[in-house]
Amino acid sequence: MSAPHGKAASPFRQPKAVWAVAFACVISFMGIGLVDPILPALAESLHATPSQVSLLFSSYLIVTAVAMLFVGWVSSRIGAKRTLVTGLAVIVVFAALAGTTDSINGIVGFRAGWGLGNALFIATSLAVIVASASGGFSGAIILYETALGLGIAVGPLLGGELGGISWRGPFFGVAALMAVALIATLAFVPNLPKPERPTSPMAPLKALRHRGLLTMGIMALLYNWGFFTMLGYAPYPMKLGAHELGLVFTGWGLLVAAFSVFFAPRLQARYGTAPVLYANLLGLGIVMAVIAAGVANPTTVIVAVIVSGAFIGINNTLTTQAVMLVSPVERPVASSAYGFLRFIGGGLAPYVAGKLADATDLSVPFYLGAATFLIAIPVLASGHRMLHRAEAGTGDGEPVTPTLTPVGSPATTDAPPVVVAVGAHDTAAGIVDAAARLARDTGSPLEVVHVQQTAVVEEQAVETETDAAARTAVTAHLDRLTGLGIATTGQILTSVGDHAAAGRALARHAAEVHARTVAVGRSPRGPLTQFADGSFTTALTHAAACTVVLVAPDEDPRPLTAQALTELRNSAA
Repeated sequence: MSAPHGKAASPFRQPKAVWAVAFACVISFMGIGLVDPILPALAESLHATPSQVSLLFSSYLIVTAVAMLFVGWVSSRIGAKRTLVTGLAVIVVFAALAGTTDSINGIVGFRAGWGLGNALFIATSLAVIVASASGGFSGAIILYETALGLGIAVGPLLGGELGGISWRGPFFGVAALMAVALIATLAFVPNLPKPERPTSPMAPLKALRHRGLLTMGIMALLYNWGFFTMLGYAPYPMKLGAHELGLVFTGWGLLVAAFSVFFAPRLQARYGTAPVLYANLLGLGIVMAVIAAGVANPTTVIVAVIVSGAFIGINNTLTTQAVMLVSPVERPVASSAYGFLRFIGGGLAPYVAGKLADATDLSVPFYLGAATFLIAIPVLASGHRMLHRAEAGTGDGEPVTPTLTPVGSPATTDAPPVVVAVGAHDTAAGIVDAAARLARDTGSPLEVVHVQQTAVVEEQAVETETDAAARTAVTAHLDRLTGLGIATTGQILTSVGDHAAAGRALARHAAEVHARTVAVGRSPRGPLTQFADGSFTTALTHAAACTVVLVAPDEDPRPLTAQALTELRNSAA
């Protein structure tokens, strides 16, 4: 979340370091979709069965899963840049080796090495982009989402084009493009500071002792089982060439990207995480059952696979969100534990599907995939109460979000305060000062609420600001206002992913302290992004019992009516 603040800056005006990693992200997100169009060609050229070819998914994902347990420890020891560079170099080497081999076993083995590089890369890429961004993290998140959508959509298309020339083409293509990304990363990404405290290599496994994280992780394992069954086996009954398969999975990828970035957050804000996941898992179960029943009809399979992209996009985003909502451990540790379980599910699925297909017929793996989607529903239901409490911001000792943490001395007056919400950005001080003038003119105390967020994008989560940095920012505001004769207190509002939920949380807090006014600045994120993940300001204005005003360093405060909100969105464009 970006807390409301100054005029929007283009998310594409970023340092070269951000562009270098974003380019690598595009290639990384191409990874799985890139090989789908060549699966039948691999089987034919190397005289392998579909079950043997499916092992290139299994080796890749199982190694990724195991490596996810250790990447946090590696990154905390050698630093984010070295981890990123190592991951890119490993991908380049093993993707090239996969293109040179003449056996399916060779490809399976080299894909395992590729999976190690993938784990090192995906565990650090979003964090490096956020840390390297200029003008706040909002633009970096938008750029990361853009890279994600581009990679998912273009991967199958490029795989189909290169695969139409040779099945080796996609492997060499990834190696060449990742080599460019590696050189750019070495040249432009600066060395980033290591964490103050190294992560224990056993921390992710220990984290799974927490019921909430384990429940959501098992749900993700079951979901990924069904997902990778479809991804690994659906190309065969389509009976298409590499180019046509590329077009089919491009349509699928476009839906994955659109529903992940634009629709999942809106559905979550409207209905809640758990209800959307229930409906989504049921929808995926139905789609998989349709593929199983119509496996002899290529058109049925093609349409069902493309439609599944919408459900998969929603699930990828909200499953990660659910994990972060209930997890009582640090975000990187939770991400590693969750990644381990979900990749294990994805890795085992193609292997089991191959054995089933060989022993029975091609419809059985899809029926099993449909069953795993449906079984995930009661697993999720067993953690429904924890997830609901976390989302609602209530609970008995359970982690909740959003949360408010006091900073500094409590107010010595019972007078209704003016509350101002800001984030970590260069115009925050001006907004706080403008709110302070409003508080002084009305004879009110001032409460500074600093908004700190864990950003969730697709299947990645990253803390955009440390607790220490957030506390320092609030303390700096309080120190600066000392001597102005205004009673000032501070709060840190911590949230996971959902901007609208943070706005509603601030509205609840304002009601509890009987706030006279809540002051906000302009959002930098623009109308498109606010549509995607919900507007902090809009949710706050609709939920607040008091007046919400827009403040700027050189402007008079103005009430945020419905008309003013519309003007604000238009000006952000």
